[in-house]
Amino acid sequence: QVYLVESGGGLVQAGGSLRLSCAPSGRTFGSYHMGWFRQAPGKERKFVASISWSGGSEVYDTSAKGRFTISRDKAKNTLYLQMNNLKPEDTGVYYCAADLEVERLPQARYWGQGTQVTVFS
Repeated sequence: QVYLVESGGGLVQAGGSLRLSCAPSGRTFGSYHMGWFRQAPGKERKFVASISWSGGSEVYDTSAKGRFTISRDKAKNTLYLQMNNLKPEDTGVYYCAADLEVERLPQARYWGQGTQVTVFS
């Protein structure tokens, strides 16, 4: 069975930081493009950031650019999202996703169960 497990969410005051982790299990994801998505209460899941299988290419949503950093450690088979200067509008459930085709990430083959991030002012 293949699945992704997110961790690192929590409750944080605006301006604070969190680092999310996504640790795949059941296989390695070295050849997969991976990304982070956020779903706010009552809203659709939205793209946050993605990283290529090699780690050489990163893409960010406008709201995340300059504050969030996506990275991956292939040796640990782990994906990260460093979130700084958090704002209340960053609140939501964060999901990691993996797919062999980067354009398919919004409908990725593999998804985690999500980790809750709540930012209060």
